[in-house]
Amino acid sequence: MEKTTDPRTTGLRESKKLRTRHHLAATALELFLERGFDAVSVADVAAAAEVSKPTLFRYFPTKEDLVLDRFADHQDEAARLVRDRESDQSPVGALRAHFLAALAKRDPITGLCDHPTVLAFQGLLYATGSLESRLGHYTAREVELLAAALEEERVAPLAARLAAQHLVTVRHELGRENHHRLAAGQSADAAYPTAVADAEQAFAMLADGLDRTLSIRRS
Repeated sequence: MEKTTDPRTTGLRESKKLRTRHHLAATALELFLERGFDAVSVADVAAAAEVSKPTLFRYFPTKEDLVLDRFADHQDEAARLVRDRESDQSPVGALRAHFLAALAKRDPITGLCDHPTVLAFQGLLYATGSLESRLGHYTAREVELLAAALEEERVAPLAARLAAQHLVTVRHELGRENHHRLAAGQSADAAYPTAVADAEQAFAMLADGLDRTLSIRRS
């Protein structure tokens, strides 16, 4: 007789894995913010979370991933926005509109969020060389997914990769610039008008070139 898997058991198992993952990441971040990234070892995190090092590494391949894993939730965001955009909207226009809306909401992903926890996290990220280096792994995947979405619209592979690189880089650099403003003492509300102006300028620079290459879909 063929053995079947109870979906309830599978669901409980996945929920437990997710809770463990969140617990490990939260424990690690608390230690990193308290002592500094380089002063905390993987063994320290495992001990604080009451798991073994092998268990920790099953969830997070590197120490840096304990901090950066949250970026994985956003890796497909640009690609999704391009696929789901309005029929008369360009890829640049879709990403511009989303970024401006996120700025208005003070979304942490834009760098324009002055909640103490967010500021502390971003300060840790931009002050730690190994974290910034590892972030490139997540950025590369973001570019790859966006390029694939553009190729689905019959954009040539090289053009799709170049466009994706530009679009992803703009989003990240705008976020970095906003964080620097807040780290220098500005509030998110005070920095908002300049952040909007920078975003408008950055996406306009891309639109001047990319809108000639990437399609504007029409119904």
